[in-house]
Amino acid sequence: AALFGQGCFNKYSSKCTYGTGIFFLLNTGNQRINSKNMLLTTLAIDKKGKPIYAIEGSVFIGGAIVQWLRDELEIIKDAKDTDQIASSINDTNGVYIIPAFVGLGAPHWNSDCKGIIAGLTRESNRKHIIRAALESIAFQVEDLLDCISKDINKPIKSLYVDGGATNNNFLMQFQSDISNIEILKPNNIESTSVGVAIMAGLKSKLWTSIEQAMKNKKIDNTYQPTMEQKNRNKQIKSWRDNIKKL
Repeated sequence: AALFGQGCFNKYSSKCTYGTGIFFLLNTGNQRINSKNMLLTTLAIDKKGKPIYAIEGSVFIGGAIVQWLRDELEIIKDAKDTDQIASSINDTNGVYIIPAFVGLGAPHWNSDCKGIIAGLTRESNRKHIIRAALESIAFQVEDLLDCISKDINKPIKSLYVDGGATNNNFLMQFQSDISNIEILKPNNIESTSVGVAIMAGLKSKLWTSIEQAMKNKKIDNTYQPTMEQKNRNKQIKSWRDNIKKL
């Protein structure tokens, strides 16, 4: 429904929902692609309501890590505070959080591992932990993007996003930076509900065409990558090295 609500009708168009968990879907059209990189093949629909295929990657802990910062660690009072706090420092000072609170989902599928905070030093503080928590969301999406790019043998250049965590500007910019990808955030980030409503409206003849139904869809924010490739590669390597510690 979120893929449909984002208007991802064309082959290789993709969306990522940033909620409590993270759910990435890429339209593969009439072509069924069985992932060789630990992702899932699922069904979607085209703009005519006909079945098509998609590749899916699911992450267990997305926005839930911000709830953890607030409710368990009690180092923030409100989730929205993380945006300004993370932006107030240049980096995490080497701190990485692997949020395997209930194991890891795609592409690792390890239900037995536990979460870790790595790279702590005497200089580490709450700001570093908060920023590392947000970055962990983006790193997990980057892992999915890397796997899907290998499955379709081409890079993904743009990504539609939705869900509550997309209100965090730091997170969206870091996602664009670490994945070297254009991020497109619509004016209505409840894309799952939008998709269901449009499907129902088309079926009941409230709208006569998908174009009519989608006419109010607008892109509110676009994020473009600014990170140097050397820095990007270094951070991704550090993230994946820490994953191996689980």
